[in-house]
Amino acid sequence: MTTARKRDLIMVLAGLFVIVLDQLTKSWVVQYFVVPSGKPPISLIGEFLELAYVQNSGVAFSLLSSDSIKFLFIALAIAVIGYLYWRNRENGSLLLKFSFGLVVGGALGNLIDRFRLGYVIDFIHFHIPRVFEFAVFNVADSAISVGVVLLAFLLWQGSAGETKERAGVTPSAVATDPPSTSQPSIPRVRRRITGE
Repeated sequence: MTTARKRDLIMVLAGLFVIVLDQLTKSWVVQYFVVPSGKPPISLIGEFLELAYVQNSGVAFSLLSSDSIKFLFIALAIAVIGYLYWRNRENGSLLLKFSFGLVVGGALGNLIDRFRLGYVIDFIHFHIPRVFEFAVFNVADSAISVGVVLLAFLLWQGSAGETKERAGVTPSAVATDPPSTSQPSIPRVRRRITGE
């Protein structure tokens, strides 16, 4: 198996891990908050971070609740990720492939909710009372956010692909040829023979 395919395998495993973790946490949230009856939010860090059950009809972080805009946004995101993967499929770094796995795994985790329930289950709520109110989100949203930030950083740094040094090819090895052991050839001089 080539290095590129090994990194593709890590990308797939990262995506599957995000999907499994996302679905397990959502299942626990539903069992705790909904079955058999509603319960109040669970405080994690004072009034700033809590767990609360929310049905989200948008894409991520309660954005884009209109169906047409929502699916246009999803299609655009999939097209961009697909293009970036195809362009870097052979020389993409491990971190780049890992970021693809996070984004795709998070997107699929939310799409599973969308097709199975008609909405996405959110439960992580961060806010500063009377100052700042952040949208309720889930594990899939977190994976998408981390993956997109990591992907943007790698592309900005220009470290998405492997350099020749990382691939085991040094510029000196490419630029110079090994010394020849044979004797240098002596150019032949054509003598002009003139008649007397």
